Amino acid sequence: MAGPGRPPRRPPPPHRLGGPAEGERVAIEVPRRAVLSRPLSVPLIATVVGALPLAVAAQPGTGLRDTTFWLQLVVACYAGVRLCAMVLSGRRRLVQGAFWLFGYLAMGIAPLAQSVLGRDPTPVLGPREDTQLATALVLCGMVAFDVGALLARQRPAGRERRRPATVHRGRLACLVVFAYAASGLLIVQLGGPAVFFSSRQEISASLAEATGAPGGPGAEGGGEAGSALLRGFGTVPAMLALLFLTRWLVTSRAARHRPAVLLPWAGLLVINAIVNNPISNPRYWFLTVMFALLFTVFPRSSVMYRAALALGLAVALLVFPFTDRFRYDDEGRRPLETDSVLEPLVVKDYDQLNMFANTITFAGDGHGHSYGEQLAGAALFFVPRGVWGDKPEDTGFLVGGWMGTDSANLSSPLWAELWLDFGPLGMTLAFVGIGYLSARTDRRYVRRTLDDPSPGNVLAVVVPVLAGYSFILLRGSLLQASGRIGIAVLCLALVTTFRHHPRAELR
Repeated sequence: MAGPGRPPRRPPPPHRLGGPAEGERVAIEVPRRAVLSRPLSVPLIATVVGALPLAVAAQPGTGLRDTTFWLQLVVACYAGVRLCAMVLSGRRRLVQGAFWLFGYLAMGIAPLAQSVLGRDPTPVLGPREDTQLATALVLCGMVAFDVGALLARQRPAGRERRRPATVHRGRLACLVVFAYAASGLLIVQLGGPAVFFSSRQEISASLAEATGAPGGPGAEGGGEAGSALLRGFGTVPAMLALLFLTRWLVTSRAARHRPAVLLPWAGLLVINAIVNNPISNPRYWFLTVMFALLFTVFPRSSVMYRAALALGLAVALLVFPFTDRFRYDDEGRRPLETDSVLEPLVVKDYDQLNMFANTITFAGDGHGHSYGEQLAGAALFFVPRGVWGDKPEDTGFLVGGWMGTDSANLSSPLWAELWLDFGPLGMTLAFVGIGYLSARTDRRYVRRTLDDPSPGNVLAVVVPVLAGYSFILLRGSLLQASGRIGIAVLCLALVTTFRHHPRAELR
């Protein structure tokens, strides 16, 4: 019974056939759709798909308006359509969004700008037909990725048959201790925190001096492997430990009142600011750290997901090329000349299509396809060359050596890696599989973050890391990217459990 002055409660309408009675109000539940409003979505599509590619194509330059140029324009527009679909989607598709962001920038807009200006950031030794074939294969890979994602949608989402992976509290403490020790060793070996805020050139020199690595880039030997291990173990465990503790604090009010969680988290924040800052690390690795941290802090925010893709596009076009100043010291630093508005896109960071064309020329020069050998070398990166005498070299360095350069900073995009190993048909089928797995991973991530908001949800941390690191995997080479993947797998195996431990769960 309602009290005096208080309106009577209206019970929920009973479920019955025939609809509501006359005059009765019924609350219709409308499913929420995380899409942009029309005033924002229309300018986004018009800019990304139409205005930006056409503006680049209309710029004056000495480049040829041939078949390759028009193919590059098609690639840019196609990737732009798919990127807009990711931004406007009602679901958070982290891995697919990262793929299309990279595809639009590195394989679409940047090669189009280079073609317009008639300038290549990396010399292309073969004929124009090889660049045309590389562009066509890039488009085939993108379409195959879409086909794989479409096939994943046809499979209904089944229920988890086994207990999902969770974080074991005791093992997480071990990871935190190990992260402190490994990062501390890296800082001490390099001479203190100050060197991490100088330049990447200074970091490389300090690593070579600490581990006895050969001075030449790409040189082999135990010192070179020691440098990679020291840097990998000094950066990856610290990042993952920070992400797991951040997930714990974001999802548990009790954890935010525990000094035993807050103090290690604060210390890891400082350590990551030292060892994973954008000055001493490759920009793609720093992008991985920030991408993973962003979606760990905001695991269920569709607004943050859309903002990350949209702002990532703007930052990559306007800011990313100018951060090259951190690569060298004051003597070796080269200022970026901007005679054209397209000049920031004609830099070595966007040499992926050029290196794909060089890979095609490299194979046609008598080297042929490797039939899985390069992929096996990347998967078995931990096998020393003393045991595996014919272990394949890094693909970018291999093609670069054929080109006559000893630079170790040449990319080898995933398209080139798969084409060199398996040919055009194998590359296409591989991208179908990659698209399928990416869509399934994104789908499971959305379901698990909605159904399981617990602090120990491993997938809620792994997928943002994978999405961020996919920029490195797509840029290549795979052998260079494999080391940190191996270390991350070891760290995840340490903290993950599939058993129910009430006392060991994060609360």
